[in-house]
Amino acid sequence: MSAGENAPPDPKATKSTSNTGGSKTSGSNTPVVAGVPITHPDRVLYPEHGITKLDVARYYEELEEHILPHLRHRPLSLLRCPEGLEQDCFFQKHPDKQFAKDVPRTPIPEKRGGSSSYLYVSSISELVWLVQYGVLEFHPWGCQISDVEKPDTLIFDLDPGPNLGWQVISETAIGLRERLDALGLDSFLQASGGKGLHLVIPIEPKWEWDTLKAFSHSIARAHAKDDPRNLTTNMAKSKRGGKVFIDYLRNGRGNTSIARYSTRAQEDARVATPLRWDELSTQTTSNRYNINNIRRRLGALKTDPWEGYEESRNVITKAMLNQYR
Repeated sequence: MSAGENAPPDPKATKSTSNTGGSKTSGSNTPVVAGVPITHPDRVLYPEHGITKLDVARYYEELEEHILPHLRHRPLSLLRCPEGLEQDCFFQKHPDKQFAKDVPRTPIPEKRGGSSSYLYVSSISELVWLVQYGVLEFHPWGCQISDVEKPDTLIFDLDPGPNLGWQVISETAIGLRERLDALGLDSFLQASGGKGLHLVIPIEPKWEWDTLKAFSHSIARAHAKDDPRNLTTNMAKSKRGGKVFIDYLRNGRGNTSIARYSTRAQEDARVATPLRWDELSTQTTSNRYNINNIRRRLGALKTDPWEGYEESRNVITKAMLNQYR
């Protein structure tokens, strides 16, 4: 790991490397990114490093081929920080009629009856429109809009308690991967950009949410039972202490997880980053990459860390579902 990869983003470097051929200036001197006019382009979203709204929009345009394959055509929940991190940030699930009119919506039935409107994106232009409206984090459902009742993704979010050593987190990830491998499920690793790690499992959309939530709970419970001193499936923070919470709740209907390469609404403009399994070591951290150094990482990679992701989709069988019941 180089010193440059650990360093916080340099706003000058961010701005100089984020110019792309797709970014233009309109006749009114308003910058245009992916066909989207960026108003208030100099508004500082990450004040610690002077990273602006225009920088963020250009970041997403530049990483289109890395971001869109795992984000398009999925219902979204959004974390918005319209005035930057120094002001209020808030989650938004349902857009009103005036919000980001150029971004498509889809109606999704609610358990209580009726339906609600959710945003989704199919192009980089639509994603940049959301940045124009102050979105800093993209949280997709684990399903496609074409079949919202049958997930095609499972997530295990390893959320460490305060002051927990990184070795425990990495060993938990490796052990859980081995358990999933034994079931016949391939898992892909992601540094969350926050405190923990995500294991992402591509699956064929066969079962409904409740079935897969129960399945993921049974896996998490079995894994925690093998190491109760360090692991828990109890979501209550008062019960978690210095343990890793194996969060299986992301697999519930309407719940979400941070998108690959999404910016985080945290200091240093961190980015959720896919990793190869052989990158996981005692030197790894969950917040190593940010809006600036992620470009160097991608430029240096010879292959996609998640190479073979789509080809790894397996059907969860009844035998798998019964394994840990």
